[in-house]
Amino acid sequence: MRADRVFAYGAAAGLLGDLLLGDPRRGHPVAAFGRAAAAVERVLWRDDRARGALHTAVCAGGAVALGAVAARVVRTSPAASLALTGAATWAVVGGTSLAREARAVGRALEAGDVEAARARLPHLCGRDPQALDADGIARAVVESVAENTSDAVVGALVWGAVGGVPGLLGFRAVNTLDAMVGHRSPKYLRYGWASARLDDVAGWPGARLTAVLATLAGDDPRGAVRAWRADAAAHPSPNAGPVEASFAGALGVRLGGTLSYGGRVEHRPVLNGTGRAVGIHDVERAVRLSKRVSWLALGACVAARRIAKGRTS
Repeated sequence: MRADRVFAYGAAAGLLGDLLLGDPRRGHPVAAFGRAAAAVERVLWRDDRARGALHTAVCAGGAVALGAVAARVVRTSPAASLALTGAATWAVVGGTSLAREARAVGRALEAGDVEAARARLPHLCGRDPQALDADGIARAVVESVAENTSDAVVGALVWGAVGGVPGLLGFRAVNTLDAMVGHRSPKYLRYGWASARLDDVAGWPGARLTAVLATLAGDDPRGAVRAWRADAAAHPSPNAGPVEASFAGALGVRLGGTLSYGGRVEHRPVLNGTGRAVGIHDVERAVRLSKRVSWLALGACVAARRIAKGRTS
């Protein structure tokens, strides 16, 4: 079986597996990687960029190498290659968990239980829930759904199309390292620099594809394009900016503004300033848009890989 077909069938099976099974409660491969990366950090940590770069190289390089070895072992068996691709895709994407957590917060808000929504929000993002009212929580959920559609699904599919199983595992490793050490805290400002910069590079193509597909799949394509062009560059993240702006325009809502992370207040630019304030019902709308974008991304990545294969054959 040709490599492009192995990716197409395997990635589709992995997305279906995520849809049907979600993430396991225990023993998730990404959690195992996180524990290994934390062990490496305990050995290497210094307040130094070079040590942080070594940490990134060891952990991300190890994930890519593991994927390459596994792919090589099964390369003579199409069935085993397909199964490996499906398992790797299921392991690295997180669309179902993203939707489940977003809807859990949304249900609490619909029931008028703001305290329950605040208690659940940390499962989805790092905002300080005590600083948010119901509308602020809903806005945080929509922003997290938008950003994580790129990070948890589309970006992985893009790198799977480029590099197969090593690409899938490598992208998830880089994204996980950024979440662990890439934030601008005193401890990780230098040590996490390499992980954060590598995540920016790895996330660039997936973020742009997510923004394009949100524009095509949303309720207001013109609004999505307008918000993306006008506001994305002002966002502090080069990848979250296009994604959140396009989601804001596609949904017709306003995102961005003042945020609080662990007591640290950030004043971010408003995205799609002509849109209305986020309402509780927009949580479900964002989840549905995320799902459409995810399946469209699979189709786009499969098509791109087949075209690339045709040009090289």
